[in-house]
Amino acid sequence: MPELPEVETVRRGLERVTPGHPLEGGQVLLARSIAHPATETEFWAGLTGATLSAWHRRGKYLLGELTRLNGRPGGYLGVHLRMTGQLLWLDPKTPVQSHCRVRLWLSDRHELRFVDQRTFGRLWWVPPGVPPETVMTGLKNLGPEPFDEAFSVTYLHQHLSRSHRPIKNALLDQRLVAGLGNIYADEALFISGLRPLTPSDRLDPDQIQRLHRAICEVLTTSIESGGTTFSDYRDIYGINGNYGGVAWVYNRDGEPCRVCQTPILRLKLAGRSAHYCPRCQC
Repeated sequence: MPELPEVETVRRGLERVTPGHPLEGGQVLLARSIAHPATETEFWAGLTGATLSAWHRRGKYLLGELTRLNGRPGGYLGVHLRMTGQLLWLDPKTPVQSHCRVRLWLSDRHELRFVDQRTFGRLWWVPPGVPPETVMTGLKNLGPEPFDEAFSVTYLHQHLSRSHRPIKNALLDQRLVAGLGNIYADEALFISGLRPLTPSDRLDPDQIQRLHRAICEVLTTSIESGGTTFSDYRDIYGINGNYGGVAWVYNRDGEPCRVCQTPILRLKLAGRSAHYCPRCQC
């Protein structure tokens, strides 16, 4: 699933190309890709004629801000890529991919295509004046953004000290920190020298400070690399992310640790994989 760096890379790409292009309509190729409104007619009525003026990210959600004539608010176009979703900026003459689910036609001969092999991704139109979280209800459950002041060392200590869950499981909880997922939780734990199974309430202040720093560090590095592509993720131009080539532990089970050469181990935690170095992480 695309995580914060991948979604942020997509947001930055959309921010560069879509502002100023009015939406001229489109085509829904898979009805269940539209989560709101209830009908395609309402969806297109809300979008057609509006201009995508800016893009925002909240956790793993994208929010395209819409404006209408005279600067009137047009609501939001919401997107969640889920497991395999892609937003691609294309020439409309480009052959339609077999897994294309929604086509958004913009002025000046451009098209934004939502491609999604596993079909878990969703799009929303949020009407003007309606808080996005009342329509995109998953927004209600998100914790602070990793780069916000609210995500402080003190905040992390307060929340982890109340939980006996393995630290890897805690980091995957979007209520603790928004946007962090399997890849970057593994990477942050390696950088901070912590094993995935360590109970959250066993971490001392120094370990929590290292973990906080590592989370911000690995997310920054991955954003600079355009995210991670191990399978389906692409940016808006269809280009792979480069972080995977320098990952410390994620998806490297059996390979030598980049620091000590010990083989990377993989285990299962609550149905998710966790990768770690048994020597560097103690």
